[in-house]
Amino acid sequence: MELILKEDIIGLGYKNDIVNVKSGYGRNYLIPQQKAVIASPSAKKVLAENLKQQAHKLAAIKAEAEKRAEGLRGVALCIAAKVSNGANHYGSVSAARVAEELAKQGHEVERKLITMHDIKKVGDYVALVHFHKEVTVEIPVKVVAENEPEPEVQAAPVVEEAPAAEEEAPAVEEAPAAEQTAE
Repeated sequence: MELILKEDIIGLGYKNDIVNVKSGYGRNYLIPQQKAVIASPSAKKVLAENLKQQAHKLAAIKAEAEKRAEGLRGVALCIAAKVSNGANHYGSVSAARVAEELAKQGHEVERKLITMHDIKKVGDYVALVHFHKEVTVEIPVKVVAENEPEPEVQAAPVVEEAPAAEEEAPAVEEAPAAEQTAE
């Protein structure tokens, strides 16, 4: 069944997209909830005309989404959770928990915009934030045991990388000079 979406539905499509869904899903959920309409030829013509008239509005919406996404670039989360001896969680880290952690850092993001699998083990994961159909941000999520110190995990790699690069540079410059004298 071919439908035109009236609103964004994560996992299916965005507003004004034409999507194919199973008949039961369309007839029993999307159409009665007024989330979609049947994509008849006349409805497609009306959609095309509306999109032409709203082109400048859509550009402004996309620009706003890009602005919000730029604010989240470079953000990484470190979430402490209670774990058992086997590194399994007693619960799970979900999109709602990621939204709470982002709010603590000053980034207001609705949990509905975040897609990820529920995390049930300690490790590194990625959460996707969908601001617009063309604007998506990946946020690295590191889940650690609650008794593990967080600041050392985040600060140590940044501090170690800069001096290591400076120390390697002179060694590279000296190596060719040594080869030239040997010849």
